[in-house]
Amino acid sequence: MSDLAWVPQSCTLPTEERPLRVAEWDALFAKWLTGVARPQSLTLRLELEDGPGVTDQVRDLAEREGGCCSFFTFAVAPGESGIRLDISVDHVHEPVLDALAVWAGTQVPR
Repeated sequence: MSDLAWVPQSCTLPTEERPLRVAEWDALFAKWLTGVARPQSLTLRLELEDGPGVTDQVRDLAEREGGCCSFFTFAVAPGESGIRLDISVDHVHEPVLDALAVWAGTQVPR
C-alpha cells in the first residue's frame, strides 16, 4: 500500500521507516495470508497459513507494530487451518482498521 495517508498521527514509527514496515506486512500477506474477516466492527481477523517460523514472524511483526501504534491490540492464536491474527482498535481508530482491512483484502489469493 503506497498511499500511507491513513496512518494516524499517533503512530510513532518514523515516517521514513513506514514504507519498510508496510513492505514487511506485504511480504507476510503475499506468502501466508489466506483469509480476512471482520468478526466485530473493531476487530479484524487475518487467517494465515502456517509454516516454519511463521508464528514467530507474525508475533514479532505484531509486537513491533504495537510498539509504535499503541492503539492496536494484537492476538495471535491457532486458527482453523493455520494461524489467526486478531487486530483490535478503539472507536477513534476504526478508520485505520477499515483501511487495514481493505489493504489486507487485496492481498488474499483468489
